[in-house]
Amino acid sequence: MHLRNQLLVVGLLLILTPAGAKARVAAQTETPRSLAAIRSQSEFDSLAVTYDPDTPYALPHLLFVIDRKDQNKIYYVNTKRYAFHKDFVNGTYLSLERGREFFENNYLKANRRFILGTIAYQTPLKRWTFEFWEGDLIPADQIKIAADVIGASFFTAVAYKPNSIRQEEESAKATGLQRILQSDIAKEQEYQALNVAKGLGRIHIIPKLDEHVEIGFNEILVLDEVPVQLPPVAGIITTKPSTPLSHINLLAKGWGIPNVYIKNAQELFKQYNGWWVEFDARRDTYSIKRADLNVLAEYQKRLKERLDVMKPRSDLSVTRLAGLSEQRAASVIAYGAKSANLGELTHAHPPGFVVPPGFTIPFFYYDQFLKENKLDDAIYTMLNDQKFVHDPAYRRAYLTRMRENFQKGTVNGGRGRGERIRRVSRFWDSSNCFVK
Repeated sequence: MHLRNQLLVVGLLLILTPAGAKARVAAQTETPRSLAAIRSQSEFDSLAVTYDPDTPYALPHLLFVIDRKDQNKIYYVNTKRYAFHKDFVNGTYLSLERGREFFENNYLKANRRFILGTIAYQTPLKRWTFEFWEGDLIPADQIKIAADVIGASFFTAVAYKPNSIRQEEESAKATGLQRILQSDIAKEQEYQALNVAKGLGRIHIIPKLDEHVEIGFNEILVLDEVPVQLPPVAGIITTKPSTPLSHINLLAKGWGIPNVYIKNAQELFKQYNGWWVEFDARRDTYSIKRADLNVLAEYQKRLKERLDVMKPRSDLSVTRLAGLSEQRAASVIAYGAKSANLGELTHAHPPGFVVPPGFTIPFFYYDQFLKENKLDDAIYTMLNDQKFVHDPAYRRAYLTRMRENFQKGTVNGGRGRGERIRRVSRFWDSSNCFVK
């Protein structure tokens, strides 16, 4: 009966879904979610995904999950179906942990339930390896567990490839563990394209990446180490070899930006530091050149047209000071969200809630204050100062000076002065007058 119900569900899905979706449903019902062992190359190929196929750098790989709670049972994951470990674990109901909870419990804590890794064929070396995310704090004993379980269930020998200094140090403690280091794979290699793409951005050489370094979305970073995490950027260049399976490279692929290893990159690119450049990462080589004015103008034009950049609307034609009782939701573009919301509350008369009387100065006067004291120009200069962007100590000092300039600014006493005096006089004697 159970099998019959399953077949009925599949049949209904095929009837109700379009042709393209039917093919996907068929593929998912015909291929297993995972295998308990990989006994041949063909079994591996049936589950694996390949980066850069048909090149000397092809990287076929699949995910694996070892459940320590179930006597170290291994799942060789159908990676064509599940792109991430958590998708498989959740999709097969091994665990319903998600988000931060799943991340901390299975990547950071030593007493974890799941060992989550990847098996890959290293084409340059013609060797099989297993590895973990570079930020994984997996201890030596669990690395050895993974090696033993894979050794007993995979059709050929598989060596361990650490992806961080910590993982190298931990794995050195595991007796009898066969290892392949990234430096072995990239030996004598001066360039490796991890993600082929073109990028336009400002070169930012970072000798040491720590919490004091500020990074902009329009920057091509030159790093002396492979980072564990980054905000969106325009390109990534590292001076140490990495792997296409790294978390950073997955981000680079998602952002569509170049990500490469270049030996001695910090020295090679120091002449470009702070300059806007066009960087083209190709499979076997790269090119870099300073961006000309036409390219930058086109970039700025595209940036202004981006739909994901939120620009708050404002109505600077409104010069009248308005009481809260005179404002509704539509007043937000002249008086701001907090004021407009208080206006709505005033009209709603919610039981047990009293809005004190008050009035609001419209945006017009703030804009006037900035322009008459040339503070708008000062803000523009500040935001385009690269030292302000990248040096936290310099930025704090700059902001202190900017705050002092605001305090020294003079307020135009002409337009609206009489109305402001009348409004203030009206509310000043009230004990309920609210000022913010």
